[in-house]
Formats: sequence, C-alpha cells, structure tokens
Amino acid sequence: MIKSVIKVLLTLVALYVVFSKVDLTQVQNIMVNANLWYLLLALLFFNLSKVLSSIRLNIYFRHIAVKISELYALKLYYIGMFYNLFFPGGIGGDGYKIYLLKKRHEVKVSQLINITLLDRLSGLIPLLFFAGLLFIFSAFYQHYPWLDTLVIIGVLLVFPLFYLLNLLMFKSYISLFFKTTFLGSIVQLLQLISAFFIVYTIGYESNLLIFLTLFLLSSVVAVLPISIGGIGVRELTFVYGLTLIELEARGGVAFSLLFFLITALSSLIGIFLNEEHHSSSSQCTNSQP
Repeated sequence: MIKSVIKVLLTLVALYVVFSKVDLTQVQNIMVNANLWYLLLALLFFNLSKVLSSIRLNIYFRHIAVKISELYALKLYYIGMFYNLFFPGGIGGDGYKIYLLKKRHEVKVSQLINITLLDRLSGLIPLLFFAGLLFIFSAFYQHYPWLDTLVIIGVLLVFPLFYLLNLLMFKSYISLFFKTTFLGSIVQLLQLISAFFIVYTIGYESNLLIFLTLFLLSSVVAVLPISIGGIGVRELTFVYGLTLIELEARGGVAFSLLFFLITALSSLIGIFLNEEHHSSSSQCTNSQP
C-alpha cells in the first residue's frame, strides 16, 4: 500500500513539474494534429517488439523445462504488461507470471525469479547500447563533447560486462546468452522503429535523432520502479533533455504521452487474455525442472 502511494505521489509530482514547464494547449494541438497512419504503424511495431519479447522469455522457460506454447507465452506476456501498468503497487506482472507458472509446473521459484531478471537484463543491456550509440551521433555530443569518451567506453563494454555477469551469477544460463541478447537487440530496434513513427506522427522529423536518443534514455529511466508505467519520468527526461540543447519541450511531451497511449492500449489486451487464461492453461505441459 505504501509503495503504491509513493509511486502515485512521485508520478503526480513529475507530471506537475512537466506541465508547469510547457504550454499544455500547444501539446494538445500537436497531439490532435497527429498523423493517425504513422501512429498505427508505431502501434504495430511496438506490439511486434512484444511478440519477440515473449519468444525470448519462452527460451528461458524451456531452459528450466517449463514447456508452454509460444501462444501461451505471448498471452502471459500481455497479462504481465497489464498488471505492470494498471496494478503497479500490487503483485506486478512479473510476480503474477511467476505465480501462474509455479502453480502449473514443478519448478523452483528461484529459477523463475532468475529467468525473469535475466529477461529484463537482456532487454536493458541492448537498450543501453543503442542509447549510447545514438548519443554519440546526436546533437547532445555537440553540446557536451566531454561525455563522448565516457559514452564510447560504455558502448564498447556494456555487452562484455553483461557476459561476465552471466558467467559469474547465471552460469547455468550462459548457453542462452547470445540468442537472448540478440533477440533483446532486435526488440529494441523494433521499439526504435515504433518511436521513429511517433516522431513522424507529430511532425518533428527534423529532430529525429534527438528524439530517438531521448526515447532510449527515457526508457532506461522508466525501468526504475518510481512511477506508474514510467509516466511522468519519461516526460521529465524529454523536458530536461530538450532544454539542455535549447529546444522547445512541447514536442517531447507530446511524443512521450503518445508512447504511453500506445503502451496502455497494448496492455489492455491483457484484460481479455487474463479472463481466458484458465481455458488456455490446457496448452501448458507440466514437467520436472
């Protein structure tokens, strides 16, 4: 309960700061005049990234002998998205997936927790890599060239360090490293394509590289469990990021709100899948870990 209240308060504070720094009428005008076709393409590629994410997660499931179909894995993924976004202070999407799988399979909770963590990391590491890569070629480098060396070092080391982490802490899963990390990279590229279309949706293609860089950076910040569904902190990242390079922030706020809309609409699929997951459970095959 306390955790939920803190998240709500932090989200409200972040939104208050954001909306105090932009003209809401201008943000509204950008969103009202958005290109619907580009927005639909953004929605499509966002959901393609989720399909691939569920395939990646199922690779981990099969490694611990939790044998479920790709379709059921996808249903679990969307149910998890729904719980993460709309019940952030409760059991959460990851916790609910662990509960369902533990209930139907003879598998240790520690194994499910490990693969859930690895799945998150296999998405986060490519995210950091692409964020650093885009930063190097963006206008941020022109304003803050002293960061370039640090970012280049980070880009070069992020995958080797992740491999080392797998060797030290998740050695039993090391055989999955290259496959899952590759899929994680494709997932982030699909999300970048989604972001690309959102930029065109709002007509800010002249600042495409800047927006894509901030999108990735805001995605890293949104991973932190300090707000509801990343809302507020994404917008703050855009506001301060664009301000640092002396650009208007209203386009960034419109971008992040549209991305949240896409996330919310996609997560709502989890409502319907959650209702039928009992009937879908027949697709699961119990097995020993």
